[in-house]
Amino acid sequence: MSFDVAVTKRLGDTDIAVEFAAGEGATVLFGPSGIGKTSVLNMVAGLLAPDAGHVRVDGETLFDTGIDLPPEGRHAGYVFQEPRLFPHLRVRANLLYGAPEGATIDGAIDGAIDFLGIGQLLDRWPRTLSGGEARRVAIGRALLSAPRFLLLDEPLSSLDRPRREEVMRAIEHIRDGLKLPILMVTHDPEEAERLGTRIVRM
Repeated sequence: MSFDVAVTKRLGDTDIAVEFAAGEGATVLFGPSGIGKTSVLNMVAGLLAPDAGHVRVDGETLFDTGIDLPPEGRHAGYVFQEPRLFPHLRVRANLLYGAPEGATIDGAIDGAIDFLGIGQLLDRWPRTLSGGEARRVAIGRALLSAPRFLLLDEPLSSLDRPRREEVMRAIEHIRDGLKLPILMVTHDPEEAERLGTRIVRM
């Protein structure tokens, strides 16, 4: 699995231009706030159209001249800066939202996402979760959508050090154990160095 991204976009007074090609592991978009890192994630996800350029993942063109696959056709798992859990759904229902038809939470907890340590949270409401718990549930929901790749927007922001460590270990497991390609945004150099297989400076 590889990323091949070369996009430009003007948003207000900001000109965004980035180009990179990356293979397996975690590719980190690193730079100060306001430079357009999240906008690049949104362009890869199909939530924002570039003015020009291309987006290819594993050789498949998601965006180019005359091509613009809708977000649901790109099969990305997106974890936003805020967990964005549905407040009216318990953790179990949040996890299964967007999962393939017929998926069961028991199979998922026993398999791909048991390392997240969220099995004991299934009957909780989102408002009762700590920041780290909510972030891990959001990652689990993205993984249960059976994505081809994972997009992480500042996944460790606003967390205290113990919670940050929990989420970092989860991301490392996804990178090294599940081998799911990751495109991640951060402005924290420690996070970039620890989690990034490669770093794209913006």
